[in-house]
Amino acid sequence: MSSVESHQKQLTSDPSPSPNSCSSFELIDMDAGSLYEPVSPHWFYCKVIDSKETWIPFNSEDSQQLEEAYSSGKDCNGKVVPTDGGRYDVHLGERMRFAVYWDEQASEVRRVWFYLHTVYSLSLCKLVSGETYMLAVTQDDWKKKLESPNREIIVLHNPKLMVHYQPVAGSDEWGSTPTEQGRPRTVKRGVENISVDIHCVKGEPLQIDHLVFVVHGIGPACDLRFRSIVQCVNDFRSVSLNLLQTHFKKAQENQQIGRIEFLPVNWHSPLHSTGVDVDLQRITLPSINRLRHFTNDTILDVFFYNSPTYCQTIVDTVASEMNRIYTLFLQRNPDFKGGVSIAGHSLGSLILFDILTNQKDSLGDIDSKKDSPNMDQGDTPTIEEDLKKLQLSEFFSIFEKEKIDKKALALCTDKDLQEIGIPLGPRKKILNYFSTRENSVGINTSAPQSASGLNMSNIPKESEFCSSADGTGNDYLDVGIGQVSVKYPRLIYKPEIFFAFGSPIGMFLTVRGLKRIDPNYKFPTCKGFFNIYHPFDPVAYRIEPMVVPGVEFEPMLIPHHKGRKRMHLELREGLTRMSMDLKNNLLGSLRMAWKSFTRTPDPVLQTSETTEETEAEPVSSSEKPSDVNTEETSEAVKEEVPPINVGMLNGGQRIDYVLQEKPIESFNEYLFALQSHLCYWESEDTVLLVLKEIYQTQGIFLDQPLQ
Repeated sequence: MSSVESHQKQLTSDPSPSPNSCSSFELIDMDAGSLYEPVSPHWFYCKVIDSKETWIPFNSEDSQQLEEAYSSGKDCNGKVVPTDGGRYDVHLGERMRFAVYWDEQASEVRRVWFYLHTVYSLSLCKLVSGETYMLAVTQDDWKKKLESPNREIIVLHNPKLMVHYQPVAGSDEWGSTPTEQGRPRTVKRGVENISVDIHCVKGEPLQIDHLVFVVHGIGPACDLRFRSIVQCVNDFRSVSLNLLQTHFKKAQENQQIGRIEFLPVNWHSPLHSTGVDVDLQRITLPSINRLRHFTNDTILDVFFYNSPTYCQTIVDTVASEMNRIYTLFLQRNPDFKGGVSIAGHSLGSLILFDILTNQKDSLGDIDSKKDSPNMDQGDTPTIEEDLKKLQLSEFFSIFEKEKIDKKALALCTDKDLQEIGIPLGPRKKILNYFSTRENSVGINTSAPQSASGLNMSNIPKESEFCSSADGTGNDYLDVGIGQVSVKYPRLIYKPEIFFAFGSPIGMFLTVRGLKRIDPNYKFPTCKGFFNIYHPFDPVAYRIEPMVVPGVEFEPMLIPHHKGRKRMHLELREGLTRMSMDLKNNLLGSLRMAWKSFTRTPDPVLQTSETTEETEAEPVSSSEKPSDVNTEETSEAVKEEVPPINVGMLNGGQRIDYVLQEKPIESFNEYLFALQSHLCYWESEDTVLLVLKEIYQTQGIFLDQPLQ
């Protein structure tokens, strides 16, 4: 930083040209030797934005690392420098930048001394900044014309003015002069005065406290700008870094935290590389071509996930990608001791939900729960244990004699069991139990269904997560969650928290025929679950009403990242409260007036009534404040909402969390519906909730709790 500032001071302190010079570009009467100073280079990489090449500077730390590796004097071939928090590698020999964790086209890297609207190539930088420029400065010999091999011409007028002429086709044949070769451009030495403030591009903390995998929803684009999941997660990560500096400043100053790494998981490309797009194209009508292409590329992902063939491809891709990235991350960060969480947007959250419900607990946890009647040495309870649970242990010897295991029993009919000597009552109980038992995940419907879904028997203590069909708690009738029959892969780590953004999980579970999630159910390997959504998101659905179906209550309101509620929400609540108070007061006044009008005084008892009224007045006046106090007490009780038991899916904590809409969004919720489904990537409130919940598991809290 100091060297760059010194260069800026030296460049601004150059004397102005003498008016006696033969050219306004020449400098005389100056100490020529003091003008030349070597310039500090900076490293840039090329990125294609809207079909245009844009040169973006590396942050100061990465540029310094690249410069040190380049200036070490060793051969650059084969030398690799990690940049951007370890998510990209720069191969110095090839001058190329490669993504580490995902597939991305390699981008060119340049070491820059001179900058215009683009970053000059290495050969042109050497041409201008080599001995020619140094001699021109030290000997005060300007008006030099330099020509590169690709016919680019640069004229050195003075240290402050160098002009670049780009080649024009046919210029050499016609002998054109530089002024005839297009509009000249001014060349700037160094990178101090470029449009991008390089020194504001800060690097990321080296310490990584937690790893979060982010799975996208339908289609290749994740927001209204049609950006990929990689670009959207980059925004999510940038917002998190800014919020760490503002809301976890004390922890950062005490070096208690570093940062949280967010890595994208892409399943759309592998799915559509299976050849299904070619098959769809053959049957797609030629009309409204763009709309049909959008449907095939985006909306059909929902139908693909409900297909056994392509659902298997999707879950395999998501699980294998997360396992691969996790293994690669540990290899590149051997000192990482933090935990792992997962996040899914839209359909991606449903994919993660299904994967988590089909995970197996570790062997250590299974051993600790070996007293459970549902677990044997391996994955599922044996026939003996199931019969014992059904209080039919006396018939196990018959099954053992006939060599009937669980697979064979699934093929048996009522007649088969009758032939081996099972009575009618036990027969019906066994068939009903085993026909609905295999694919249960602890989620109930109003009536038993046949096991047409996934094999969920690997959930530990499965019977504890299911409600009794007759309400007695004796005979559990487990049902599947309606998933297509696929084999779910196992994750090689235990996620700590599962975040769902704009998730349709509740809708899909309901469409699969499920009525209720048992309050005791929790993911086998994941402790936390947060369902985060925007109030106008048309794809999002709640989860808590499926856990507590008989109680109506509002979701948890996510605080604004600057504290409190948004002003328009507070104003709306204040007006609502005021209107309710006016309504209650008006009704009370009308009630009292009606009582006074309907009263019929008796002339004989008028004197005694007057006495009674005077005695009753203080009583009524004393009752009035009590009524007011009662109303105030009831309002206070309403404001202090008692804790609601929403089950163990999030460890006993609330599950549904709703964002606060912006003031402009409240004018027309239909107009902002689509945007609401894609708002999570740049939402400070969403990111702050994720940071808060993750760091709370490590005993680190916000500097100031949000209200």
